[in-house]
Amino acid sequence: MREDVNPHPYEALTPDTVLDAVESAGFLSDLRILALNSYENRVYQVGIEGAEPLIAKFYRPERWTDEQILEEHRFSWQLADADIPVVPPQKNADGDTLFAYKGFRFCLYPRKGGHAPALDDLDSLFQLGRLTGRLHGIARLEGFQHRPSLTTETFGDSSAAFLLQHFIPSALRNAYETLTRDLLYRIRQRFDEVQPQLQRVHGDCHVGNILWRGDEVHFVDLDDSRMAPAIQDIWMFLSGSRDAQQRQLSELVEGYNEFSDFNPRELPLVEALRSLRIMHYSAWLARRWSDPAFPRTFPWFNTERYWAEHILELREQLALLNEPPLEVF
Repeated sequence: MREDVNPHPYEALTPDTVLDAVESAGFLSDLRILALNSYENRVYQVGIEGAEPLIAKFYRPERWTDEQILEEHRFSWQLADADIPVVPPQKNADGDTLFAYKGFRFCLYPRKGGHAPALDDLDSLFQLGRLTGRLHGIARLEGFQHRPSLTTETFGDSSAAFLLQHFIPSALRNAYETLTRDLLYRIRQRFDEVQPQLQRVHGDCHVGNILWRGDEVHFVDLDDSRMAPAIQDIWMFLSGSRDAQQRQLSELVEGYNEFSDFNPRELPLVEALRSLRIMHYSAWLARRWSDPAFPRTFPWFNTERYWAEHILELREQLALLNEPPLEVF
């Protein structure tokens, strides 16, 4: 069953509004604008008179508070000031990074080019491990006060409850409810066993948020940064068979340990965190379904076939949670 939730005013974000917003922040545009692929927020490349284009990110209304956004911006600048290769938001002449225009909050970034890393290349994984270790060395210096934490409740329980109430087809409700109950019970067991220390993390280290160009690599888009176990920024680099993941993990940890101490006690959380991400992603699509961009971009979502495959994927995750975790040798 579809139910419209969280209506938003993105329909009012016209090209003229984007250009006027950028100029309201003190930057003179050359009237060139290019929409970039982004669904949670709206992102545009905007040409600037006599300078390199800027990337303008317009935040999804009501997702973050001003305090939460500014906390992310401060984290980005802490990393940049420590020579960690991230892309922090642009400051205007007054040092501001968060701007508002006609009900939209937005920030501006310098344009950075690059391509996704080759996660099947062990040298690339070693470099990613080093970079993540450097990032975590700064991240551990303090914690977030306003941004949320990644927990079983925030990513798992709330996702399952929302989907059961609004989206899961009646024919699959019992299967989904029973499975997610068992899965979340096992995930809680893993967290209780590990008792991880939460710290600031990038939070969304998929290949689209890493730009590789020549010998340079940058983390971008800390929009999902939050408090979480450190391994949240590592497990997404792992894929394939268990043997393949063991090889990948060895390279990541070797690089990571040059700048931070990897905690092998968090390894039982790899499949727990992967399971939570799968659940959270489906709920994210569902919560955004009233945004016209989502049905156009994800036409396969919210079909009976999708939910059947989603349930199968969660069953596979439950099986993986009952297997021994990866190891560091």
